[in-house]
Amino acid sequence: MTSLSLAPPSPELIRADVERCFAEDIGTGDATADLLPADAQASATLTCREEAVMAGIDWFNACFRQLDPQVTIDWALRDGERAQAGAVICRIRGNARALVSAERSALNFLQLLSGTATITAAYVAAVAGTGVRVLDTRKTVPGLRLAQKYAVLCGGGHNHRIGLYDAILVKENHIIAAGGIDRAAKAARQRHPSLLLEIEVENLGELQQALEAGADRIMLDNFTLPLMREAVAIAKGRADLEISGNVDLSTIGDFARTGVDFISVGALTKHVRAVDLSLRLQLD
Repeated sequence: MTSLSLAPPSPELIRADVERCFAEDIGTGDATADLLPADAQASATLTCREEAVMAGIDWFNACFRQLDPQVTIDWALRDGERAQAGAVICRIRGNARALVSAERSALNFLQLLSGTATITAAYVAAVAGTGVRVLDTRKTVPGLRLAQKYAVLCGGGHNHRIGLYDAILVKENHIIAAGGIDRAAKAARQRHPSLLLEIEVENLGELQQALEAGADRIMLDNFTLPLMREAVAIAKGRADLEISGNVDLSTIGDFARTGVDFISVGALTKHVRAVDLSLRLQLD
């Protein structure tokens, strides 16, 4: 992994995420940290207890800097790079009260986002050499969508639409409400001609309808492997194909080898296991 081309969300968004986190954790004040001398200084080391791909360093840093603008934070790696189990990945020095008050919020961000990056990297590795791009979905932690989608990039994945506003995905209920695939596609082109138009289909008949309607991308929902291969042959050169449904690390490799263009994986951001990190403090 490399972080050279990755850009996290704006400082304003990160600051807002941290402020929201502090509002629920620190509230009116850290009653336990108040027991420490106000001017006490401390150092801390952050250890990664398992192999993981890092994501969320800017959120981690912002937690400490919001409480102690003079804090120093030295990292051994960057977002998108892999930490080895047992490695010290960060050293911090600053006001002791600030360090203990910010610790949990900072770790929550880094553990969650690194978990997203790490599982994404595993899915990307599973399709290596196929040319398939692994996509995230809108199945994200409420309020942290841009953070998690950034973490997907850190793991080598790609972003699907950010929300309901930047691309059109016509699904089963839309098709029913609009009166058919053709009608839904025509309405989409009339109202939002500049947006990507994707249509979800459940069989080869609907695939043909979506192609005739001029879809830019077609999502194959819960297709079997033989049907995926047949869909690829039908749609070649006419529209990109995306697979959705029944995707996990045991199936994604076979799906990718059918020749589709994209595979979307809700588990990247929905079923996240936090990376095991440890922050140990020492008074100066």
